[in-house]
Amino acid sequence: MNYQVLARKWRPHNFTEVVGQAHVVKSLTNALQHNRLHHAYLFTGTRGVGKTTIARILAKAINCENRRDFNPCGECLACRELDEGRFLDLIEVDAASRTKVEDTRDLLDNAQYAPNQGRYKVYLIDEVHMLSGHSFNALLKTLEEPPPHVKFLLATTDPHKIPVTVLSRCLQFNLKCLLPNEIFTQMAFILEQENIVSEAAALKLLARAAEGSMRDALSLLDQAIVFGNGQVTANDVMAMLGTVAVQPVEDLLAALAQSDAVAIFDKITETADLAADFKQVLQQLLLVLHRIALVQQVPSAVSDDFDADMIAALSARFTPAEVQLYYQIGLVGQKDLDLAPDPRSGFEMLMLRMLTFKPTEVDATPPSGTASVKPKPGDQSIHRPEFNEPSVIVTEKSIQETAFKNDANNWAEMILAMKLGGMTRELANNCVLEAIDNHACTLLLDSGHKQLRSAVTEEKLQKALRDYYGAPLKLMINTEKTTVVDTPAVKLTKEREEKQQTAVDAINSDQNIQALKEHFDARIIPGTIGPVQQIKE
Repeated sequence: MNYQVLARKWRPHNFTEVVGQAHVVKSLTNALQHNRLHHAYLFTGTRGVGKTTIARILAKAINCENRRDFNPCGECLACRELDEGRFLDLIEVDAASRTKVEDTRDLLDNAQYAPNQGRYKVYLIDEVHMLSGHSFNALLKTLEEPPPHVKFLLATTDPHKIPVTVLSRCLQFNLKCLLPNEIFTQMAFILEQENIVSEAAALKLLARAAEGSMRDALSLLDQAIVFGNGQVTANDVMAMLGTVAVQPVEDLLAALAQSDAVAIFDKITETADLAADFKQVLQQLLLVLHRIALVQQVPSAVSDDFDADMIAALSARFTPAEVQLYYQIGLVGQKDLDLAPDPRSGFEMLMLRMLTFKPTEVDATPPSGTASVKPKPGDQSIHRPEFNEPSVIVTEKSIQETAFKNDANNWAEMILAMKLGGMTRELANNCVLEAIDNHACTLLLDSGHKQLRSAVTEEKLQKALRDYYGAPLKLMINTEKTTVVDTPAVKLTKEREEKQQTAVDAINSDQNIQALKEHFDARIIPGTIGPVQQIKE
C-alpha cells in the first residue's frame, strides 16, 4: 500500500478539526445553522493555511444528507464520495492551468442544469487570481445571478489581482497564518497518533520554520521523520534545517547580560562547529529581542507562546533601553554580515558592538554629609536649592539663604531661566527683586508700568517661581517708583542704545567711509546702521 503523506492523511474532514481559523469557522457554521448561505465565497491567505480544505468541508456540509448541526456526518453517500474525490456535483478547477476564456465558458455551460446527486452544484476554483481578464468577464455574469442550485467557492493567495467587480459579489474570508503554538500542538497530536517518538525542542523548531503554514509544517515533519529514521529529535532537525535552536541565542543573550565576552565567543565557536548560518542566528536573536521588548511593555503579549518562560527569564535581565539598543544594533548590523570578510567575523563584531555600547549604571547617590543640590541645565551661575529633599532642610539652611541672596542680584538671569513669555515676561522685566526667602518673593514694580499687572500674569509668574525653586513661594508685588536699581527692562534698553551708538561711532570713524564721503559726496542714510547680531551656538 502506498504511503500517504501527513499533510493529506491528517487534512481536516469537518469544521471541528480545523486548526487556527476560528473566525472563519464561526461565520460558516452560523450560516449553516441559520440556513443563510451566500452564493459565492472567497477564501484568501498564504499557502497552506486551509483555504481549499475549508472550501471542501463547506461543499461537503451543504450537500450532506445527515448534517449534524453544522458538521458533515462523514458517513452518507455524498460525504464519502466527496472524501474520495468522485462527487459529480463538486467541480474543482485549478485556475492556474485553465486561464483561457474558452475553458471558463465550457466550465459554466453546465451551470444551468440541476445537480446530479447533491443539493447544490459547487464550483471550487483554486488560485482564481490566475484567470485572464476575459475569463473573469465570462465568470462575472454567472457569479452575479447564479442559478439557485449553484455555489461558487473561490480560493486565492493574491486577492489584489482579482477585479473589484468579482470581489464585490463574494463574501471574503481572510485566513490568517497559524501561530507556532498552534502548529506545535497539532504536530504533537499527530505524532502521538502515529506512535512516533519526538522531542518538544524539535517540534518547536519545525513550528517556527513553517512560518505560519500548517501544510509546510507537516511536510517538514515528514522530512524530519525520514531524516531521523522514524524519530524526531532536535539535533536531527537542526542538521536538516541547517539552523540552530533557540538555545544558543538564549545563551548568547545570557552572556551579554553578564557582559561575559569569553562566554559569548565560546558560544559563537560552538555554533560555528554546527555549520550554522550566522544570518539565521542573527534573525533568531532579533526575534527573541523583539519578544523580550513585548513582554517588558505588554506581559500578556506572548503568554500563549511555548517559549514564554524563557522570554520572561531573559526580560528580567535587561532594561528596556538595553533591549532597544541591542535590537537596533542587530537590525542595522545585518548588512555587515555581507560586507565582512566572512559571516562569522561580522557576527562577532556585532556582538562586540553590543558589549561596547552596553549602558552602564552610574551611582548618582551623593556622599554622606554633602548637599544634594540639582543645578539647572545650562545655568551654572544660578544656585537652585532643592526643598523636596530632606537632606538639605536642616543641614544646609545657610546654603539656602546664600542662594536666595545671590538670586536677588541675578533677577534678569532668573527670568531667562524660567523661560517666561508674553505679558508675564514683560511684567517680570519691569520689576526689581527686592527680597526672596523660602516663603515669599517680593518684587518692586515701576509705577509707570502698573498696567502690566493682572491676575493672570501674576498667577503665571508665581507658578514659574514655584517650579523654579521647588517651593511654595508666595508672590508679592509693590508698585512704586524704582530709583535705586534698574529693572531688567531698563537694562535691556540701555544695552541696546549703547550697542547702537557703538555701531554709529564705528561707521563714522571708519576711514573707508570718510573717503567715500570726501571723494564721492556719499552720505549715510539715517536708520540704516545697526549693531551686528550675535549668532547663538
